[in-house]
Amino acid sequence: MEDTCPRPLAIIKLGETFDALREARGDFEHWVAAGLGATRLPIMVLDPRRGDTLPPPEQISGAIVTGSHAMVSHREPWSEATGAWMAQLVAHGTPVLGICFGHQLLAHALGGEAGNHPGGLEIGTVEIALADAAKDDPLLQGLPARFDAQEVHWQRALRLPEGAVLLAGNAFEPHQAFRVRLRAWGVQFHPEFDAEVMRGYIDCMAGELQANGIDPAALRERVAGTATAAQLLGRFAHIAEEHDAGVRTPGPAERGARHRIATTESPPQLR
Repeated sequence: MEDTCPRPLAIIKLGETFDALREARGDFEHWVAAGLGATRLPIMVLDPRRGDTLPPPEQISGAIVTGSHAMVSHREPWSEATGAWMAQLVAHGTPVLGICFGHQLLAHALGGEAGNHPGGLEIGTVEIALADAAKDDPLLQGLPARFDAQEVHWQRALRLPEGAVLLAGNAFEPHQAFRVRLRAWGVQFHPEFDAEVMRGYIDCMAGELQANGIDPAALRERVAGTATAAQLLGRFAHIAEEHDAGVRTPGPAERGARHRIATTESPPQLR
């Protein structure tokens, strides 16, 4: 990968959603990209599962690592390699945001532990409570003390890395958000999910939910919008822009430009 100006913001795609949802709404990378809003940074989608090369930390402005239906504890080769790369980003000071699987992988890669949640599945619209440390956090500061977010996960960050700052939790999952150093975050919830996507997950998992004693219809009725949680993607894009500008001052043509999406092969079609 050659150096570019400005440096791209990388979306690291580590999984796919259900086929029915993907046909109707696109996939993880589309939802993340849409949530970023207007940014002068080019957006690059990379999938290490298919052999995409992850760039050196100094060649990107930041990285968002998506969720996955895989499990961090299975330690797939592509997962372990991505985790090692995330640790390099943290050491370099390149902004990182791990979502769900990416959140757990960040914890694992930095010396924490990820594994099955002892309480089983957390799914639906849930309340998130900020910790005191969030008041001064670059990503979470200024958010309401409590807000709703969309969740679907069987595993969790069982133990955070040494030195991690706990930023948010709830009664079911105490490690809903954390930060390592100044620019690396993990969030267990899904800021890229809207209410329609969350209902889609419940519909696709209805049989599994019923087998686990969960009423899909009741769960579906409780789904609500999560505008506050969705702000995190745009906020992270701004942090990546600031990181890029710290090395290089953007030209006039770049200011206010909307993001562009590219992959190592063909660009994904946003829906």
